[in-house]
Amino acid sequence: MPENVLHALDEARRGDRSHGQVPERTHERPDEPLMRDLIGDLLRRTRTEQGRTLREVAEDAQVSLPYLSEIERGRKEASSEVLAAVYRSLGLSIVDVLGELYRRTHLARFEVVGQRQAHLSPVSAPLVAQAHQARVMSLAA
Repeated sequence: MPENVLHALDEARRGDRSHGQVPERTHERPDEPLMRDLIGDLLRRTRTEQGRTLREVAEDAQVSLPYLSEIERGRKEASSEVLAAVYRSLGLSIVDVLGELYRRTHLARFEVVGQRQAHLSPVSAPLVAQAHQARVMSLAA
C-alpha cells in the first residue's frame, strides 16, 4: 500500500482530523476510545495481574498467540465467541467485562463533562451537571 494510504488509516484509527480530510462534526466526542482498545487493555491488564503469559491464556482459550496479542493491542476486532473464550480463560464473565468497560468510559466521560463545565458561565455549569446526573440516574433505574 502507498505510504499516504497507511498514514490515512492510522489517522482514522486515532481519530485525527487535523488534515481536514474528514470534516469535524460538532456532535462527535473527541478522544472517545474504540471498543477494541478498551477490551484489549482490559484483557492485558487482567492477564498480567494474574501473572499469566500470553501463551498460557492463548492455549487455554484455544486462540492463536499472535491473534490474542493483536486483540490485546487493539489491532483486531475479535468475534464474540473468541472474546468469550478469552474472558473464560481469565476467569471473567461478560458482566465483569461490561461493568469494567462502563466504569472506565463513565469516568472518562465525567472528566470531559467536568472540563466543559469549567468553560461555562457560573449559571449554566450547574445545569449541565444536573442534566448529566439525570442521565446517570435513569440508567441506574
